[in-house]
Amino acid sequence: MTSSTAPGLTRFNTAEEGEARAALHEVCASTAWADKLLGRRPYADAAALFTASDAAMAELGEADLAEAMAGHPPIGRPKPGDPTSSREQRGMSGASEELKAEMLELNLAYQEKFGHVFLICATGLSGDQMRDALRDRIDNTPERERENVRTELVKINRIRLTRLAQGA
Repeated sequence: MTSSTAPGLTRFNTAEEGEARAALHEVCASTAWADKLLGRRPYADAAALFTASDAAMAELGEADLAEAMAGHPPIGRPKPGDPTSSREQRGMSGASEELKAEMLELNLAYQEKFGHVFLICATGLSGDQMRDALRDRIDNTPERERENVRTELVKINRIRLTRLAQGA
């Protein structure tokens, strides 16, 4: 570890296991994913943390993916009092009532088909872009959609790990 290590990453590397686990839980709700990241501490830099996160995500089984997805609210309905989901879903905040109603309907149809919330890395996307992605993905096979979810979780985790490493 060099002196140029980001302050948040230094704090994460040296934190007690319970504190580090709690920080990882804010990134991803999967216990298996967190266990893998905890077991590989310390990290020299954010790139090493991302590599470990991506590898851990690739190894998650169905139950672990379900646990990870359970930590995400539906698009258009961020968890009350949760600044992370509100920040990430900012693209829906100014959406029209029509778009919000359509997203609710599409979210429910998606959840009925796949058994979990529609998951997308919403950071930087408009409400229309999220709706279009949902429309495109709702016709996927469960297997294809599970891989889409894994890909989206990787993106979300990288954004959240960046904040953790920077100490934001």
